[in-house]
Order: sequence, then C-alpha cells, then structure tokens
Amino acid sequence: MFVKSMISPFSFYKLSVAGTFVRSCRSFTGSSVSRAAAACTTARHRRPNCIEEVYTTLTWTRALSAIEARQNLPRVFQQQRNYTSTTDRIGTSDLLGANTMNGSNKKARIETSGDGDAAKFEEVYHTLVNEIITEDEANPEIADAAKRFRKMLDYNVPHGKRNRGLTVINAFRHLAQPDQLTDDNVLKAMVMGWCVEWLQAYFLIADDIMDQSKTRRGQPCWFRQPDIGMDAINDSFYVEACIYKFLKRHIRGEPYYADVLELFHETTYQTVVGQSLDLITSPESNRDLNRFTQQRYDAIVKWKTAFYSFYLPVALAMYMVGIENEESHRNAKTILLTMGHFFQVQDDYLDCYGDPSVIGKIGTDIEENKCGWLVVQALQRVTPQQRLIIEENYGFDDASKVSKIKELYRELDITSVYKAYEEKSYQDLMQLIENHSGSLPKEMFVAYAKRIYKRQK
Repeated sequence: MFVKSMISPFSFYKLSVAGTFVRSCRSFTGSSVSRAAAACTTARHRRPNCIEEVYTTLTWTRALSAIEARQNLPRVFQQQRNYTSTTDRIGTSDLLGANTMNGSNKKARIETSGDGDAAKFEEVYHTLVNEIITEDEANPEIADAAKRFRKMLDYNVPHGKRNRGLTVINAFRHLAQPDQLTDDNVLKAMVMGWCVEWLQAYFLIADDIMDQSKTRRGQPCWFRQPDIGMDAINDSFYVEACIYKFLKRHIRGEPYYADVLELFHETTYQTVVGQSLDLITSPESNRDLNRFTQQRYDAIVKWKTAFYSFYLPVALAMYMVGIENEESHRNAKTILLTMGHFFQVQDDYLDCYGDPSVIGKIGTDIEENKCGWLVVQALQRVTPQQRLIIEENYGFDDASKVSKIKELYRELDITSVYKAYEEKSYQDLMQLIENHSGSLPKEMFVAYAKRIYKRQK
C-alpha cells in the first residue's frame, strides 16, 4: 500500500529531503529505501496542494524507477507503480505503424542486424511528433500553439545528418547482449536517438539567434522566417521540453531512466557553459585577439560540442545495456571528447572552405569574430604586419575584409596545416582507442572515427 500511495498525480516539491532522495537512490539499502521514502511521503503530505512545482527530474515516478533499478523491489511493487495509461505511452507496433487486421495488431519487426535503421528512424520521428502534437491539438485551449509547434518542429528537427541520433542505435547494437536486442529495446534506442536530435535542434535555434546566422541545414534560419523573429527563443524552449515528455512516456519504467535524465541535464549544462565561453571570447563589440588562444579554443570545443555530439549518444547506449561503472564511462569519454575536438576542427575548416550547398550553411566564422581553429593557427604563425591585417579585418561583416582574411590564410598555407593536423590527429585517435577502449568494443570507436575522417560536410 505504501508504494501505491507514493504514485499519485502530485509531483515532488523542492524540499531538500526530496532532492537528497533522488540523488541518493543509487546507494540505498532496503531499509534506507523505506526510511527515505517514508520521510518523503511525510514531506509530501505537509503540502498536499503542490502540483507540478518542480523540475522534471524530481517526481515520484522517477525516484521510484531509480530505486527499482538498483534495489530489486518485489514485483508487486513494480506492478503497482506501472499505472501508465495506454494514451500516455505507446508500444513498438504503434511507433512503427502496425497494421490492424481482424482485430489483432501485427508488429512491424525491427531487424536486429541494423539494416534499415535510418528508414525506421525516420518513421519514429513522425510518430513522436504526432504523439505530442495530436494530444495538444485535442485541447482547445492550446490547439493553436500545437499547430504552430508542429510546423516549427518539422522545420528545425529532422533535416540534419542525424549522426548523433543514429549513433545511439548503432552504439546500442555494438554494446547489447543478444537477449537485449529486442524490438522494444531498439525502439527505445530510436526514441532516445531522436531526443539527442531534439537537443541539437534546441541548441541550433538559439545559437543561430545569438550568432545572427543566415542559413542552417540548407534553408534560412528559423528566426529569419517571416513572422517568427524572436518568437524562436520560446520555440527553442519548447523543443527542449519535448525531450523530457518523450523520455517520460517511453522509458520511465526502465532501470536506466534516472541515469538518462541526469545525463541529458548534465549535457545541457555543459553545452550552455561552452556556449558562454564562445560568446565571451568572441564579442563583436569588443574584439581582442589575445583571447584567441589554443587553450581557450580547446575548452570551447570540449564544452560546447564534444560532450553532446559524441559522448552523449554513446553514454545513452551504455546505460541502456547496464554499463554504469565509472571506468568504462571515463574511457569512453576520453576517446569521444578527443573525437569531438577532431570533428570541430573539421567543422571550422569547412566553415571557411566548404561548399555551402554541401555543408548546408554559409560559413560566417570570420564575420562573427569566432575563436575558430583557423584564426588560432594563423595567430601562431603571423608576423607583426600580418597580425595587423587580422586585427583590422577579422570580425567584420564586410565581404572585402573577409577576403583579406582568406588571402592571409592562403599566404600562411593554413590548408596544408589543416591537412597535416587531420592526418596526425586521426593516427593519434587510433592509438587512443587502442589504449583506452578497455572492455568496450574497439571496433565501435574505430567505425565512428572512420565516419568523420576526411568528411566534406
């Protein structure tokens, strides 16, 4: 009866005991579970009218999921917690478009080989959008907002390369035991893969506003669309909020739910910190080339790009299959953050030299006064006279000044510097994989490195 009383429409409110409860559930013993839960139940009854007061991670359902994951509670407790309605959470056949025939549902089979993942991933996107928008469209109070959000999601979320999202599925296939490669688990990997893509879209909408970018993924940035403008800020908030709706619907009964929530929140925090470093290093109103050091560049790349683009997708798959030990995550992070640095240097090069029709955007790092890899390398090689050229021309939205910077890059032969870096970094990465994969499959990391080596977009 205790567990049943815990699961109610009310959420945790922000008491220190509740926060401690969620954070400490990994180390609870059976007796301490009962004591802590009883304390939290007492706290909840002191404010029975508190509804949806706190952050999404502090809910009774998530706290109990975290305990179940590490505590092997009696099965009846877990059954009592699993009160979710059919409209709140849908199954494999629903997400993949099951056919109904003679009153029976026929599941669309997900092959464990991974063939066709990209096509099925596409199907899951449309179903997730319909799942969240259709529900809101049915509410006359918010139907207008829901219709607008559908258009916004379709414009911003699905048009990238989807490498981050597909990596979740690919990593799961590499790491899972045969008995874990079920239709339902592959579906959950796809949902989390789309959550990573939603996170990427959230960052990009906001980043384009801050950078006043012109194009993204081959089309005008969302905020530049007619009648959008700064409304795009709220749209970015909505995109992020969708992530936690999807996770709650599809994986809250899983033992790794708490780890996944913490990982998304921590990754968002890291990326926001990285974006701040980028902004304060490259203010257009206060140009100072002394800020453009290798150390600062490395920090921006690590915090703004590498955590969410490389570590997050693999870490999600690791938690799915039950890999929680710190050593394995530390090894994965060592490899993947290095890979993320390699990726961002390529991105900086392509911003200047890539074909906009191929990379999907018009490069503006020079105009935006970005602390990019090219200018950092140039500053390490310039004469005093050449440095003056950078000071007078870098960071201006002026085609003639941009041309002078690119001409200086040609004089310094930055292209050859980049190609030498690319070769050495790839070999260093292969050695890092050899030394740090530990119990994780080397071939998984090698495949990811080969996928980005010498990329053109």
